Amino acid sequence: MYSKLRQHIEKLMPLTDDEFAFIEKHFVFKKFKKHQFMVQRGELVPYNYFLLSGLTKLVYTDEETEKQSILAFAMEDWWDNDFEAYYSRTKATLSMECLEDTEALCLTLDDFNALRTGLPKIEHFFLEKVTAGFLAGQRRILSLMTSSAQERYKQFVGQHPSLLQRLPKTQLAAYLGVSRETLSRLDL
Repeated sequence: MYSKLRQHIEKLMPLTDDEFAFIEKHFVFKKFKKHQFMVQRGELVPYNYFLLSGLTKLVYTDEETEKQSILAFAMEDWWDNDFEAYYSRTKATLSMECLEDTEALCLTLDDFNALRTGLPKIEHFFLEKVTAGFLAGQRRILSLMTSSAQERYKQFVGQHPSLLQRLPKTQLAAYLGVSRETLSRLDL
């Protein structure tokens, strides 16, 4: 299981065996069942999650209407979390729910900081990941502001074709910001 993490990091930087042994000791392996929450709104967020297997959704739920908005999906080889709550050690405003049975390597904020201090080159790795996530977030916001539902669907399929077969249509519609019926009517 840790070999997946090593491969993931080594896409950006090589590691010696000693360096990876240092990294590995800072993570905890956890299993989650389908529909289980890894992060729940209103609770503290003890870990950042690197997904080894499975599929999750990151959701904001409006307190008054209980309407859910899906911010992101994550699958194998991806990191996901309510990052604001994790880094600020505050209660989550988002929930992260498993859409499939999921396995993850979990990193506390203290262990994250120990990694950055003990192995400075890992800071470069996390900077690259944060930058890529920030850019993806900006593209998603712009897409929601400027693209039609059909264009957003085509963008999603182009960027994440493997997710299309794994997601229920209701989840995909919520992510795209349309109803299930609208998604069905699109000329796809």
